[in-house]
Amino acid sequence: MKREAGGRVIFRLVLLYLFSMAMPRVAAQEDSIVGKVQTIREVLVESHAVDANVTSSTPMQSVDGKRLRELGISSLADAVKRFAGACVRDYGGIGGLKTVSVRNLGAHHTAVSYDGVAIGNAQAGQVDVGRYTTDNLSNVSFVIGQAADIMQSARHYASAGVLAIETQRPQFDNRPYHVRANVRGGSFGLVSPSVIYWQEVGRATSLSCHASYMQADGVYPFTLRNGYTKSREKRYNSDVNSWQGEANLFHIFTNGNEWQTKIAYYQSERGLPGTVILYNHDANERLWDKNFFVQTQYKASFSNIWRLHGRMKYNYSWDKYEDINSKYQGGKQTDTNRQHEYYVSATLGCKPTNRWSFALAEDVVVNKLHNNFPSNMQPLRFTSFTVLSSRYGNGRFLADGNLLFTYAHEHLKSGTAPDDRKRLSPALSLSYRLLDDETLFARAMVKSTFRMPSFNDLYYQRIGNNKLQPERAMEYNVGMTWSHRFAKTIDFHTTADLYYNKVYDKIVAFPSTYVWKMVNFGEVDITGLDVTMGVDIVFSKNINMQLLANYMLQNAIDKLDNDQQIPYIPKHSGNGSMVLHTSWITIGYTLMAQGQRYSNVTHRSEYRLHPFYEHSITLSHDFLWRGNKVSLMASLLNLTDEQYEIVQYYPMPGRSWQIGIKIDL
Repeated sequence: MKREAGGRVIFRLVLLYLFSMAMPRVAAQEDSIVGKVQTIREVLVESHAVDANVTSSTPMQSVDGKRLRELGISSLADAVKRFAGACVRDYGGIGGLKTVSVRNLGAHHTAVSYDGVAIGNAQAGQVDVGRYTTDNLSNVSFVIGQAADIMQSARHYASAGVLAIETQRPQFDNRPYHVRANVRGGSFGLVSPSVIYWQEVGRATSLSCHASYMQADGVYPFTLRNGYTKSREKRYNSDVNSWQGEANLFHIFTNGNEWQTKIAYYQSERGLPGTVILYNHDANERLWDKNFFVQTQYKASFSNIWRLHGRMKYNYSWDKYEDINSKYQGGKQTDTNRQHEYYVSATLGCKPTNRWSFALAEDVVVNKLHNNFPSNMQPLRFTSFTVLSSRYGNGRFLADGNLLFTYAHEHLKSGTAPDDRKRLSPALSLSYRLLDDETLFARAMVKSTFRMPSFNDLYYQRIGNNKLQPERAMEYNVGMTWSHRFAKTIDFHTTADLYYNKVYDKIVAFPSTYVWKMVNFGEVDITGLDVTMGVDIVFSKNINMQLLANYMLQNAIDKLDNDQQIPYIPKHSGNGSMVLHTSWITIGYTLMAQGQRYSNVTHRSEYRLHPFYEHSITLSHDFLWRGNKVSLMASLLNLTDEQYEIVQYYPMPGRSWQIGIKIDL
């Protein structure tokens, strides 16, 4: 009897369970019959997006391509000038060379990444960022120290900072293709059309193509001062004619793994205006560039624990420099250089727990250089970067650490090759959230970096020195970051970082008996403060505004030259921007300012560069035309026609204008 009673109880429980499971479906059917469908009231969840620079354990800034275009910024070099701690050396002119360095450590210490793969230049050791436009730009970020991505390549860890360029990936709405045409024109003969084409090749495969062309005569007026007199002159031989194109193929596998391949080509011819000499307008230097590369990446996740990122790249660069001058035998000097780079990278990541992860990265780079010099040594460099990195975070505390081992071997067709170079470089960064109810962080970083001597440093004509040691640097940084939302309409974030950098064995050109030689001579101490501040304000549904301001205080002392501020480094500099969105027009405004600098370690009046303030404004309007989005843009650059120089005797353009139209089909 007890067994039967127990069986009945179990049977009833099963019936009750089945009935309860069926009730919602029955109720829904009954409600649908009588036309009454029960719905759950919508719940809106709002979240405050925190700027990545606030939570990062190292100073980091980023801006998307849309914001740059709203500010009328069409050149990557001009975009980088807006980052705190980024120092851009601009030699003037539309086609002039533009290089970037981290807190004035030198452009050789800065890695430039293009869609996740480093751009190499073993010959000069620095990258000309002036050749890149914002037409196809999705995002650009500037990281001091190392990025938070533990799956990055080992090559990125070897630099004092990384400038990362990300291009747009295809996005589709209701059709399998997308076309965007854009054309800009403006002062100094500027004409620059570009086109972007996206195509769905399959359910998980897409293709993107981008091509652009730029032409400008580069002739602009400037004021020439000679003592108490001044005259209005024109800048010549600053023309540029360039075009570039690239194609990308993206594929996502059924297991979520990703593959991307890029093929790119760049070609340019430009004049090098040279220094301004009193009443002498002769400038006959010209430069031709050709660059082709193909790179591929594969990102795989084997489980929730293991990940693998692989990268391969081949890069070919050719350049020709020509100078017509009677001082050369035959009246002309022509230098040609050809570079080949072969690059393979792999990063294996492991995340055994939610709080702890680590990665092992290995990069191998082979560089070759050929030129037409009589003493052509045809250097071949093999470089290996090995990094073991780790990250720990518990929601409030974050620690990133890595240890980099670099090995470099060189071979020469003629002459004696330098000894092999081996170096260990550690780095550690920490971040701690100080309050539970406030996005307030303290952070600290220490990093050891170095830069290999470039082929020019080692082998260029008679001034090269193959006994050079790598230039070493130590970076120290402590800072505070804060983000807060006021009244649900104002988002505010700010950062402040104190830093100290020390450079050992600085590579400089030093005069000897007959010719200059490259030597390890300099020692530089750099102390400073970087402050950033951003405010996003929502006035109404159709009106909002974004404000951003940066301030940099820097004291860069050459310890071997009377403790003077090193050339071209202002103690005070800053910039700001504002974007105002309305339902019918967008207004963008930018300000860039630098204090006085000196072009020589001797601080005399003839070497003094005056402070300057450059203001620019951009108006843009978007509208629909026959179902297609059209954007109109007009910019007035350097509103006040400020006359200034970033590099002495290389005057920058004064007031200028640009207009543009973009259409999405």
